[in-house]
Amino acid sequence: MNLLKKKDTKKTEQEKVEERREEVLAKGRKFKYPLQWTKHRIVINTILISVIIFAIIIVGGWLALYRLGMTDELLYRITKIVPVPVATVDSDNVRFSDYLMLFRSSMTSIERQSGNQFDKSSADSLRSEYKRAALDEAEEYTYATLLAKQLNITVTDDEVTKEFERHLKIGGVDRSEEGFLKIINDNFGMNKSEYERMLYLSLLKSKVSIAIDENANKTAEKVEKLLAENGNNYSVVAEALGDEIVYEETGGLVDSKNIDGGRASEAMKLEPDTSSGRFISMNGDGYYFVKLIKKTDSEANFVSIKVPFTEFDRRFTALSEEGKIKELIEIKDQAGESIDQPE
Repeated sequence: MNLLKKKDTKKTEQEKVEERREEVLAKGRKFKYPLQWTKHRIVINTILISVIIFAIIIVGGWLALYRLGMTDELLYRITKIVPVPVATVDSDNVRFSDYLMLFRSSMTSIERQSGNQFDKSSADSLRSEYKRAALDEAEEYTYATLLAKQLNITVTDDEVTKEFERHLKIGGVDRSEEGFLKIINDNFGMNKSEYERMLYLSLLKSKVSIAIDENANKTAEKVEKLLAENGNNYSVVAEALGDEIVYEETGGLVDSKNIDGGRASEAMKLEPDTSSGRFISMNGDGYYFVKLIKKTDSEANFVSIKVPFTEFDRRFTALSEEGKIKELIEIKDQAGESIDQPE
């Protein structure tokens, strides 16, 4: 029996190697599984922390934009990347970035040109007014974009570039692009891409206004016909058309750089007693006709007729009255009262 037992317990070299291998693996497992468990916990904790941080950012951003009404540079840059809405117009989103761009450019202009002449109360009141104006304008641009889609109206990059180049020469001054952009940045805090966005929106709204305003086009045709029949006598045309148009006289020489929708600069291209013919105002709110009376190298005396676009405003007002404009922020005055969209 003893001999048999000794024989049974005798191991081959292969068996010894296998046993040794198993001992080594067993010792390794003591370290392997706790490490795997630790890695697993690290991954879970990292995911949880990331989710919490992301949630904090979302909630903080929501509070800053929609409840606190903050308009600082960081939030503006975020809204340019993340297209969050500030309102809806007939279910189309109004971009928060457009609203902030319009508001910030207006406030920058006032703050840099006026310095510190406003006290805190006046400055806060002004901010509320400009917020209201910026939101109204952003909503109008969104409505113009909606109508443009329906009418297959587009604004190309080339058109924006040409408009930008035209702005370089406003007032008859041939500015460099670098110099013009410095003026834009100094006065409105805008860079080139932001200014081009403003030009794009303005051009689109102007195209839409022209396309839908049959009355303005018919009135402009009446003006052209009456001017031809009456030897470019603007006062006769004004008397004949009455409230359909807006007739103005400068009453004397005005600067060629006058901010008047492009009338002064257009007048500077004419010879005395000649008329410009129909052209669109620089802010796209109507047609202008200009007749030069007298000019110097830098000033002009002229009369003008404006045929305003009214159809776009009529439709936009109707949309508001139908409750199809929903605002996601509330703009309040100094007394804490809501400044509603004007009817």
